[in-house]
Amino acid sequence: MATIVSIETPSLGDRTYLAHDGTVAFVVDPQRDIDRVLDAAAEAGVRITHVFETHIHNDYVTGGHALAQLTGASYHVNADDDVSFERTPIRDGDVVEVSPALRVRAMHTPGHTFTHLSYVLEGAEPAVFSGGSLLFGSTGRPDLLGEAHSHDLARHQYSSARRLAAELSDDTRVMPTHGFGSFCAANSAGGSTTASTIGRERLVNPVLSQDEEDFVADTLAGLDAYPAYYVHMGPANAAGPSAPDLSEPERADKDQLRRRLEAGEWLVDLRSRTAFAAGHVPGTFNFGLDGQFSTYLGWLIPWGTPVTLLGDSREQVAEAQRELVRIGIDRPAASATGRPEEWTDAPLATLAQATFADLAQVRHHRSVTVLDVRRVSEWRAGHVDGAVHIPIHDIVKRMDDVPLGEVWVHCASGYRASITGSLLAATGRRVVVINDDFARSAEAAGLPLVPEAAPTSV
Repeated sequence: MATIVSIETPSLGDRTYLAHDGTVAFVVDPQRDIDRVLDAAAEAGVRITHVFETHIHNDYVTGGHALAQLTGASYHVNADDDVSFERTPIRDGDVVEVSPALRVRAMHTPGHTFTHLSYVLEGAEPAVFSGGSLLFGSTGRPDLLGEAHSHDLARHQYSSARRLAAELSDDTRVMPTHGFGSFCAANSAGGSTTASTIGRERLVNPVLSQDEEDFVADTLAGLDAYPAYYVHMGPANAAGPSAPDLSEPERADKDQLRRRLEAGEWLVDLRSRTAFAAGHVPGTFNFGLDGQFSTYLGWLIPWGTPVTLLGDSREQVAEAQRELVRIGIDRPAASATGRPEEWTDAPLATLAQATFADLAQVRHHRSVTVLDVRRVSEWRAGHVDGAVHIPIHDIVKRMDDVPLGEVWVHCASGYRASITGSLLAATGRRVVVINDDFARSAEAAGLPLVPEAAPTSV
């Protein structure tokens, strides 16, 4: 009997799987920080003998190559993938007997990529490790290889999901890599985030209920922007990434921090948005570790810019390092911990915070710019009348498009607004961050909302 351990990476919305029989184990889609996988194997008392990749990932740097090298495991990557390392090639229909209780069959399920594979664990309690193919209530997005391939890949995704449903029993557990907040997922039907089966997906997943033309049209129409750092992940994974260096970065004093700021490097404050607002080093940016830290930092930073991490503690910096190596930012330039007063001799800056009710009151008395930094899909679903829309992922390159004067910036809850507010404040602008829930509070505050509007921007 097989036991399957899920190793979650909530910040990226992904899962890695360790499947074992009590003696030996295989791993599917390991993240870069492979110590978590090794710890899970040690806790179960098993030896890792095989590592499987469902595809060359777009949203993170794999740990598969390093894990296989460290453990001596066979590294199974699609034979048709163009990689620069030695692997155990695998194709559709190939069967790998990890042990008598762990029989794995490869299925070619293109759609997320052209060479995507799913892996079926056969036996009395079957499971399918579906990677970026069949997700919970959705499928993997088909546009990450470029717009020219999106239509064809959407059709492949439809056929692949239908193949999985046709060939696998209803009790087969579905074990996707993406779909738990990952930008690799296409439209979500609100499926379970804990567990699912082929039978359940028949009931809730549009790909298994719609006809092909409707599925392709709806999938392509629903696609929104994805993180800019994705473009770097495929080449990194095809090169066979090494294990990450998670040792403590160089400790920076006030003078070094000042020099790095003056050089145009990014000093990233990991503290909560409330703590950042109360006092921070002028010119630093707030990417709180309590949200999708690596996703948004990797999305916004000019790739290759040195990063210095500022945190409450060494543990906080270490957690941020772990997040960053997963997306290929291997070593922070430096770090500092403690209180912001210890990081600068200059007076601390503050960042005003407010609620939607505050905004409603202010608009009765004076004109302010309302900046909405949510994604296009969120904006279309409803936004404050008269707001300027610049999605957060465009803010760095469109800073000059933000109107002069007082800017009140909001997102859905406050996390992205604080990031944007810190970037704007560093340019000397007058900024108020709305640290409030848009869905719950905006309309209740009496702010006029415009639903179902076409996206506009300045």
